[in-house]
Amino acid sequence: MRPPGPPRTAALAALSALTALVLLLTGCSGGGSAGGGGITLTFSWWGNENRAQRTNEAVRLFEKRHPGVRVRTSFAGYEAYVQKLATQAAGGDLPDVAQLDYRQISQYAGSGTLLDLTPYIKDGTLRTGAMDPGLVSTGRYGPGQYALPMGQGSTGFAYDARVFAKAGLKAPEPGWTWEEWADAGRAISALGLKGPDGRPYTGLTDIGVNEDAFENWLRGHGKKLYASQHRLGFTAEDLTAFWTFTNGLREEGTASHAKDTSQIGGAIEDGPMGRGLAATDFNWDGPFLGYAPLMGENVHLAPVPTVDGKAGQYFKPSVLIGAGANTEHPKEAAALTDFLLNDPEAGKILGVTRSTPPNRDIARSIGTDLKGPEKEVFEYGRKIAAYGVDPPPMAPPRGDVVLQVSFTRIYQQVIHGMQSPAEAAREFVAEAERELR
Repeated sequence: MRPPGPPRTAALAALSALTALVLLLTGCSGGGSAGGGGITLTFSWWGNENRAQRTNEAVRLFEKRHPGVRVRTSFAGYEAYVQKLATQAAGGDLPDVAQLDYRQISQYAGSGTLLDLTPYIKDGTLRTGAMDPGLVSTGRYGPGQYALPMGQGSTGFAYDARVFAKAGLKAPEPGWTWEEWADAGRAISALGLKGPDGRPYTGLTDIGVNEDAFENWLRGHGKKLYASQHRLGFTAEDLTAFWTFTNGLREEGTASHAKDTSQIGGAIEDGPMGRGLAATDFNWDGPFLGYAPLMGENVHLAPVPTVDGKAGQYFKPSVLIGAGANTEHPKEAAALTDFLLNDPEAGKILGVTRSTPPNRDIARSIGTDLKGPEKEVFEYGRKIAAYGVDPPPMAPPRGDVVLQVSFTRIYQQVIHGMQSPAEAAREFVAEAERELR
């Protein structure tokens, strides 16, 4: 018997994939192009179709308000986007405006490829008065402000409530433990459900490939990912314990199979849950909006498990926005950034596609009108805030972008039987220590 399947057709999935591919290859979308000698800005981000449609709608409104400016937009899945941005940064050719990850600020600001936004904050082009100062500070590097938050988000587990109910499981609540999470996966796997291709359906997606999941697990144990810009905050023994835990769940058939875990990328539809092969998936709350179009309204968001009641998750900018250092139109790039962050109409269009808006006034105004998955993301932030989360850690060091890729690559060797968790952990720690020197 199969679990309740996603209400979509193969044709719809193929069309969605083709649309994303065309947009990536052309490098543009509904944002428009320059005409009549006006200014053209480039603006890139990663995300799903929902984020793209809403962002392009907001961009069109910006163009309407600024007749002399056109914005050429592009988006891709996370992995493809990060690789393309790295190539552009190496050539000193970042987009005029770009969506950035918290992990990229030190790397790109430190290499001189991001524009210092401080002058535009001082002259009022960029407004930060309605934002939390602590959240704003996450975009700082040295004395400069190189990026601003586009949302305040946290991590969680998307889960299929119908499958949980079928296994006799209650909805997860703040304070549940990692062992309860594992037991839920075991109960679901024991149902003997089948995926679309007839293979066993698992309760859990294997989170061993995900450095963010490891960080949450680590913080729950009272440790952290980095002690400084040049030193890890954990040992090989800590990572061995985590990978032994996750790999053990895979070996017993509770977590996703190795070949399915290997396909996990930045797109929800690539992961085991998005492909109808698992009941849970670790992710940030912003991308959670992408599950409902694939799987229906029975997908909900659960808090990250705890260790003896200690929550390892934290609030951080879900994404940030910055400008390329070599932009020919810095004032207009700053104006577009401000519009996306602070314009009430743009805020209503964007909703919580990048999690809760950083502008407090906009967050309050849209909160009462949200419905469905958007309402759930908004309320999720309030729920975990009430439970209590620690402040965000310092911005990761410049080497973290490389190490995030290494983390996934090295764990792949574990799930394919090439190394033990202990051997893989020692390899990763040695590689990290070299990278952070």
